[in-house]
Amino acid sequence: MSLNCLTMHIVPYSPSLQQVWDSFVGSSRNATFILQRGFMDYHADRFPDASLMLHDSHNRLIALFPATISGSCVSSHAGLTYGGWILGPSKPDAVQMLEGWQLMADHYRDLGCDTLLYKPVPHIYNRYPSEEDLYALFRNNAVVDSVLISSVIDLSDPLPFNTGARRHLKAAERVGVSVSCSDDFAPFWDMLSHRLDQRYGARPVHSLEEIELLRNRFPENIRLWIVADAQGSLLAGTVLFLCGGVVKAQYIASNEQGRAINAVDYLFSHILIKAQERGYRYLDLGPSCEDRGRSLNLGLISQKCSYGARGIVYMTYRQNL
Repeated sequence: MSLNCLTMHIVPYSPSLQQVWDSFVGSSRNATFILQRGFMDYHADRFPDASLMLHDSHNRLIALFPATISGSCVSSHAGLTYGGWILGPSKPDAVQMLEGWQLMADHYRDLGCDTLLYKPVPHIYNRYPSEEDLYALFRNNAVVDSVLISSVIDLSDPLPFNTGARRHLKAAERVGVSVSCSDDFAPFWDMLSHRLDQRYGARPVHSLEEIELLRNRFPENIRLWIVADAQGSLLAGTVLFLCGGVVKAQYIASNEQGRAINAVDYLFSHILIKAQERGYRYLDLGPSCEDRGRSLNLGLISQKCSYGARGIVYMTYRQNL
């Protein structure tokens, strides 16, 4: 593709531009709080930053490109669930996106990169149509690298819980459990870590120290909701990321006692109502995949579907630079 890019230019991000970056994220039509520098940079030691800022011919900032580089591969963004171009309220349009894409590709080629991994923001997080980047991927011959299916409830018109899930709710009510918001992440993190190790030989993406750091930086966006029995003992919980119009379940876990009474079902029946009352549009229960989407956890996705959730996809594209 040949385009004249003389009307636009890019500037590599530097820490001195943090305030400009964060202000733009706040006004963007497709960004969420995880694209603020306070979130992106907490693990900069593991994911060295290589982000860009796109300006138009009048030197107005119109888009951001959160990125990291590993070897000869640039990723947008290796340390985040999604990244991709962060677009201004009205610009860039499709033509400017194609021009900015070429500038971006030329910049990373000059740095020795030969591959781009691109994770666009899923459409439910967009505040206004923002898929100019998907068109640019097509125009630049990008191919699909991975597809993760996530389960989402449309809170404006949710499907009902199925019969089995409704039975679970009644059973939990008879036991006398309670749901509340908690500031004490440590007990839940112990339970979560034990469950992931027991079930998958894995551990949470964030350590306890990291999630507490991020919660302290973004107290309005990161919440822990728990289920407890009549004695106050923890049975289940979920860490929620509040992203504009979307409530995203980032972590979900229960212990043996919680699983026996299906405490997670009770928890999400409560969260669904609270999210509706507070005006959120979607409840995203997260992907149920492994191996870049080629392996589907049938039990996990069936549980989410029992709440009335249905699928959207988290895409990753690969482009040769």
